[in-house]
Amino acid sequence: MDAAADLKLPGLVPHASQQTARVLEQDRMARDTYRLRLECPELARRILPGQFFMVKVPGCNDPLLGRPFALYDTVQDDNGEAVGIDFGYVVIGKLTGRMTDWKPGDAVEIWGPLGNGFPTPPEGHLVMVAGGIGQTPFLAVTREALGIRQYGNPARVVPSQPSRLTLCYGVRSADYLAGIDDFSTPGLEIQVSTDDGSHGHHGLVTELLEDLYRDGTPPTAVYTCGPEPMMEAVASVAARHETPCWASLETPMACGFGICFSCVTRVHVGDGQWDYRRTCVEGPVFRAEQLHW
Repeated sequence: MDAAADLKLPGLVPHASQQTARVLEQDRMARDTYRLRLECPELARRILPGQFFMVKVPGCNDPLLGRPFALYDTVQDDNGEAVGIDFGYVVIGKLTGRMTDWKPGDAVEIWGPLGNGFPTPPEGHLVMVAGGIGQTPFLAVTREALGIRQYGNPARVVPSQPSRLTLCYGVRSADYLAGIDDFSTPGLEIQVSTDDGSHGHHGLVTELLEDLYRDGTPPTAVYTCGPEPMMEAVASVAARHETPCWASLETPMACGFGICFSCVTRVHVGDGQWDYRRTCVEGPVFRAEQLHW
């Protein structure tokens, strides 16, 4: 398929398309963690913070299926036009193990944008809580919240910027911290926790969130992404303080556009009942109180 081709996907994702992208560059961000940059202007112009896309090696059946990755941020040319995307990944399997060898000019099969993404940043104190590689979607959230960059086609409008913006980022140890320099921007407060105490707070990232409720401007909204037990704990803290919370699930996926039902998650549907929803279509971002953890 030519890089300019734009093959539409099924009606469940009318704004998504399948394309062949080209690798522009790759950087090591932290231990076993990399940032990959792809040239794919169609996807870059459409995608919103928190949405994702599927990536696969063209013509390769091992692995057979694509893998989902969340937007880290868009790439702009000298005129401010979106021409590509960045995404982060951790080496944990066959595809990500091979991805470390990708070089500029290599072809990549990609389809998206997929999923619903995060809502526009609300007023007040927005807190983003990340664990592991879960900081990935929050760079674009940060830049949209601060008015640094717009996303979507037509460009999404943020009615009012948050009065305070905080990222709480927890990892196992300092050598797993990825992208801290990217997040270092005026208007964003960064708090870090490590399990072993090698950087920042020695303890859980949820302890940082708890501390924010005790200062002068407690959270008015919480976004979270990372390991599910961490997100469940974040949701519990937010619920105890009656704070709206949105969680971006990292559920394994096969197709990315809703036809295989391999990524279902349980959600509350009222009257003590629950049902399944597809993370790739109805998510990956859910209101935390909807989720049946």
